[in-house]
Amino acid sequence: MSKSIGTLTLERRVDALFSRYTAAGSPGAVAAVMRGGTVELCKGYGLASIELGVPIGPATRFRIASVSKQFTVTAALMLAAEGKLELADPPHEYLPELVPLPVTIDQMMRNCSGLPDFLELLRLGGHGLDKPARPADLLAACLRNRHLNFAPGSRFLYSNTNFLLLGLIVEKLAKKKLGAFLAERIFEPLGMTGTTLAPEIDTVIPGLASGYLGDATSGFRRAAHAYPQGGEGGLVSTVEDLLIWSRHFDQPTLEPRTLPTQLAATAPLTGGHANKYRRGVQADELRGLATIGHGGLWPGFRTEFLRVPEAGLTVVVIANLGSIDPWRQARAIAALALEGNKKMKPLAASITADEIKPIAGAWFNADEPSLFDLAWRNGEAVVTQNGIPFVLGRRADGWFAAERGSFEFALKPGRAGTLRVDLGAGRILAFRKLGRRKPVPAAIAGTYVSPDSGATWHVRRGGADYTMGVSGPLIAGGPAWSLAGIDADTVEVVSPAGWITATQLAHLEHDRAGRIVALQISTGRIKRMRFERSG
Repeated sequence: MSKSIGTLTLERRVDALFSRYTAAGSPGAVAAVMRGGTVELCKGYGLASIELGVPIGPATRFRIASVSKQFTVTAALMLAAEGKLELADPPHEYLPELVPLPVTIDQMMRNCSGLPDFLELLRLGGHGLDKPARPADLLAACLRNRHLNFAPGSRFLYSNTNFLLLGLIVEKLAKKKLGAFLAERIFEPLGMTGTTLAPEIDTVIPGLASGYLGDATSGFRRAAHAYPQGGEGGLVSTVEDLLIWSRHFDQPTLEPRTLPTQLAATAPLTGGHANKYRRGVQADELRGLATIGHGGLWPGFRTEFLRVPEAGLTVVVIANLGSIDPWRQARAIAALALEGNKKMKPLAASITADEIKPIAGAWFNADEPSLFDLAWRNGEAVVTQNGIPFVLGRRADGWFAAERGSFEFALKPGRAGTLRVDLGAGRILAFRKLGRRKPVPAAIAGTYVSPDSGATWHVRRGGADYTMGVSGPLIAGGPAWSLAGIDADTVEVVSPAGWITATQLAHLEHDRAGRIVALQISTGRIKRMRFERSG
């Protein structure tokens, strides 16, 4: 027998986690476990191509999306070590076409810059990942923007803009394309032969899995996406190559040898609050053991790169099906691999229906503004915010916190029927249960323009209902958006369902005469962006 009993047992237990994806005609995933530099498991489940019947294997290539960010940061740190880049500099020092803003390169690396996500900026103009765009269009979205979500360094908020710009800065300083720099300085020296930057969606990539949406019950369909990708998420890679990359954290060979330490280096937010997001990687914990890694999400592709340094353990899960949850699968695999580890804390008790059902419903804070729905669904506590559902788990301190996600959220019951909600950086706000919603105010009808996103919104009234025509720099027309009232000063704007359903809140800004003069729009990654009334 070539495998140890322990390794064989682990493999069979992992097989059970992915058994549903081995059914005929199903896409699936690849999973790998490495401990102390030894690969204990590297195995594919399901099909890389349903159409061609090609199985997923260790050498199958996938779009790894935001797992790319740590490589872009590594490239920038290499240039900083050579004296070509200062992390304390603002980005416009290197890209003078940018509007000068008090943001630093290091804050961009740590997702605490306050720069709005360019994907959200374009979405506010009616554009989405399924519609064609050019690299110049994505940069133009960044160039238009003068808005900051908050004072730089004061909060964590995920933004792809940070890493798109960082990749362009690397290109300018290195005088070559980002993909060429990454290949020359990282992938080729490490032997990561299956990894490449593939910005254009129509690039021919041998061995690339197709991405799918849906499930075995509703059926599978090809995932549509048409955006080019750069330093924020453009890498194609394999599970084997990500194991090689993980090995470099433990035995660095690239110069400077301090690169892994620099990626994981901490820096507090303003006021001394912790930021779990380091430089292109995120720190967390698994039952008391510190972890570091990153996830990736793109239509039809999901990735989880997870390291447990103290245990010398790496788990990688990459899927070509949007309904698979690599975050949860990777942690389940890590827990199996770490059974018997005395430093592992007992599994926290699950949240119960009895704890959630009495506080289920819609909760609102008008000052933020923020709205979410709490429900007990499929045996779990589920919050839906900005249209996106996520699961809560019990934290060691008793709070119910988001299990995963590129945001901060935790809650616990407060006084007098309120919920205390922790939104990070010491911001614990009181939310009240939303009663009967106020109607959309008739005075909202009109035209609103956002210079920062280039979007124009035409709010129209049709009887008791309000809809909105949306246009932007890349698109005009399209399905109408709808409006729903919340209170006298806030309405909810609902975008048509697509790959990801999205909602946003509009705070009504009045002049002294009480006339609505602007809408302040808040989404998951944009806070209080002003849409000025123009008619």
